[in-house]
Amino acid sequence: MSQAADTAELPEIAALPAANLPGAWRRAARNVSVRIGGIVLVLLAAIALAAPWLGTVDPSLFDPASRDLLPGARGEITTLEGESLRHRFAFGSDSFGRDIYSRVIYGTRVSLIVGIATAVVALAVGIVFGLLAGYLRAVDGVLMRVMDGLMAIPAILIAIALVAMWRGSILTVVVAIAIPEIPRVTRLVRSLVLTIREEPYVEAAIAMGTSTPAIMRRHVLPNTVAPLIVQGTFICASGILTEAILSFLGVGLPPDIPTWGNVMAEGRAQFNEFPHNILFPGVFLAVTVLAVNILGDGLRDTLDPKMAHRV
Repeated sequence: MSQAADTAELPEIAALPAANLPGAWRRAARNVSVRIGGIVLVLLAAIALAAPWLGTVDPSLFDPASRDLLPGARGEITTLEGESLRHRFAFGSDSFGRDIYSRVIYGTRVSLIVGIATAVVALAVGIVFGLLAGYLRAVDGVLMRVMDGLMAIPAILIAIALVAMWRGSILTVVVAIAIPEIPRVTRLVRSLVLTIREEPYVEAAIAMGTSTPAIMRRHVLPNTVAPLIVQGTFICASGILTEAILSFLGVGLPPDIPTWGNVMAEGRAQFNEFPHNILFPGVFLAVTVLAVNILGDGLRDTLDPKMAHRV
C-alpha cells in the first residue's frame, strides 16, 4: 500500500491545536454526554473502591448450604475461620453457594482495571509506533505493514491465543487485549503526524535546527492528545467487553477471580431456572460499556474542531 493510500484514510478526529486545549476541555465539561458518562463511571469507581464496606462477603467463599438461592433470600455463610454469619443474598447465590452480589461488586474492580490498563498500554505503544512511522520515513513502510498484518487477524483470536499460551492473569489478559488495539492507535497517530509535520510552526522549528526528538516532544505529540483521549475511551470499553467475553468462554481470568464474565459463565448452565445469575452481571457490564461509550462520544463531539464548528 502506498503512502498516499495510507494518508487518504484520515481519522474522524482531527488534530486539535495545543493552544486550544483549555477551551476544548471547558466545552467538554459542559457537554451532557460527558457529564452523564463521567458521573456513571465515577459511581462505578466508587463502588469498586468501597466494595468491602457495601455489605459484601468474601466473593470466593463456598457455602454448600446456600446454593441456588433466589435474590433477597437469607441464609447462613460459614467463614474460613468457621464462624457462621447470617447473610442476605441480595442477588441470590450460584450453584457453589457463593454470593452473586459480592462477586458482581468485586468484579467491578477487575473490569475497570482491565479496561483502563488496556487503554494505557495500547496508547503508550501506539503513540511510539505512530510517531516513528509518521515522522521517520525509513521505518514507515516496514512498521505499517506489520500493523496491517496484525489488523488482518481478528482481535478475539489474538487474545484467545495469547491467553492460552500464558498463565491466566490480569497482566496476561491486559496484554492480550491491548495488542490488537495497537495497530489502530498507530494508524491514528501516524495520520495525525503526517498532517502536523507540514504545519508552518514545525517547518520553522526544523529551520532553526531543533532536533527531531524535541520537535516530536514539543510540537507533534501535544497536538495528538485530544484525539488519543477519545480513542482511549473506546479502547477502554472494548477492553472491558473483551475481558468479559474471554472469561465467559473460559479462556480469561481463572474462575476463582470474581469477574462479570466468570459469573455469567457459571450461571449459563442454570439460566432457565435462575436467570438472575446472568442478569445482574450483564446489567453491570452493559451499563459500564455504555457509560464509557457515551463519554467517548461526548469527548469526540467537543474535542473535534470539525464537530465544534458544526451548526
